[in-house]
Amino acid sequence: MHFYCVKFKSIRAVLLIILVLVLLSINFGGYAPASVFFGNALRKVPVYYVNTNEKQVAISFDAAWGADKTEKIIEICNEYNVKATFFLVGMWVEKYPEMVKKIDENGFEIGTHSNTHPDMTKLSREQQKLELSTSINLIKNITNKNVEIFRPPFGAYNDSLIETAESLNLVTIQWDVDSLDWKGLSAMEINSRVLNGVRNGSIILCHNNSDHILDALPIMLDRLIKRGYKVTPVGELILKTDYIIDNNGMQSAKI
Repeated sequence: MHFYCVKFKSIRAVLLIILVLVLLSINFGGYAPASVFFGNALRKVPVYYVNTNEKQVAISFDAAWGADKTEKIIEICNEYNVKATFFLVGMWVEKYPEMVKKIDENGFEIGTHSNTHPDMTKLSREQQKLELSTSINLIKNITNKNVEIFRPPFGAYNDSLIETAESLNLVTIQWDVDSLDWKGLSAMEINSRVLNGVRNGSIILCHNNSDHILDALPIMLDRLIKRGYKVTPVGELILKTDYIIDNNGMQSAKI
């Protein structure tokens, strides 16, 4: 009797795992659920990088404070025929509307980085939605374009935040290559981190007002291009439909 009880429990455990895998493979409205199985629970995961054979990477700049280097960043990218993504905080948009317009008019992608840059995991769903919708509206009022991607402040996220973002048709974006430029690293140190960590499908994190970004960026773009990488905005790298995300944040096409 004990043997049959143990065997039944084992079969039930296997069936439960199969059920979870089936649920993860279901495509809802063209979008695969961005959830993965952690221990005994499903958890939402953002996009950290993309599984691709193409030599393509995305570069992104978070903007929350200061704007005096932003125009030069645009100029450098244009010199290398590269477009990037700027994740803008709403209060930054309010303070620098002309710079937002310049970013957009130069063909760069704009995502939201919240409205006031809080740790959004500590907010209620209503507060999370207000942070996102307010920043989205500020951006759209200037660019007349939809905002499709979101980067959480401090990289902090939970299921509630990702689900709130999804309800606003936003894809939550992290990164797999952190330049740590905000720590005051030299141009060579920044590039060492980026160039040693980059791979096909990488999303590179930089900041628009870090100390040495203007020295680091030309070197970074030059080296990436010489290695054969196509450098694009995040929105041109990520998959928009029929995808899955594993527990490392790797986004892959659904097979």
